[in-house]
Amino acid sequence: MRVSVVIPALNEESCIERAVSSAWTSGASEVVVVDGGSRDSTCRCAAAAGARVLSSPPGRAVQQNAGAKSCVGEVLLFLHADCRLPEDGVAQIDEALGDSAVVGGSFRQRIEAEGWLYRCLERGNSWRAGRRQLPYGDQGLFVRRTTYEAAGGFPEVPLMDDVMLARSLRKLGQLRLVEGPLRVDARRWQERGVIRQTLRNRCLLWAWRLGVPLDRLAGHYRRHDRE
Repeated sequence: MRVSVVIPALNEESCIERAVSSAWTSGASEVVVVDGGSRDSTCRCAAAAGARVLSSPPGRAVQQNAGAKSCVGEVLLFLHADCRLPEDGVAQIDEALGDSAVVGGSFRQRIEAEGWLYRCLERGNSWRAGRRQLPYGDQGLFVRRTTYEAAGGFPEVPLMDDVMLARSLRKLGQLRLVEGPLRVDARRWQERGVIRQTLRNRCLLWAWRLGVPLDRLAGHYRRHDRE
């Protein structure tokens, strides 16, 4: 299967080259970086690493949908710019999708920081993705193109788009957790603290489930490139 890697980016000059290079090394058929209006050298760095660079209005869901529309692969892999695929990432995907009941999945993570809190976080994320079949975007979500299209792609909302898509996908088939590991930059946990960041994310999720509008919740979700 041809695997197309889509990387949404906004002011990611510090890590975009590593993400793109990891996608090529893992066996991707194409790598598309969708830029949401970066003010730094993200686009130049992505192109230098061999990616096809597209421009899009900002918003991770909007950017990922735009990238998917431009791709030709039978499998779509959505990779965050601060993540890196394992060298055999595409082979792991190919093996997982050898089961016709599997429509997609995600990777086990390795957060690039030392400490038991990070290892607990990795295990908790793996449990959620594996047992509950609810991967988040920073776990390297991959999906058959036909299933992605049947689910309607990412809902173009300011927050929770990855959760919404995963919920739709698991209704259409199994989501497999593969071994990875997907390397994840620890910056957001290091900046805000593992417990504080995790609690913030959980509170946002609970508030959404209770019916708080996503536009309102988005104001409490701090992006990496803003104070």
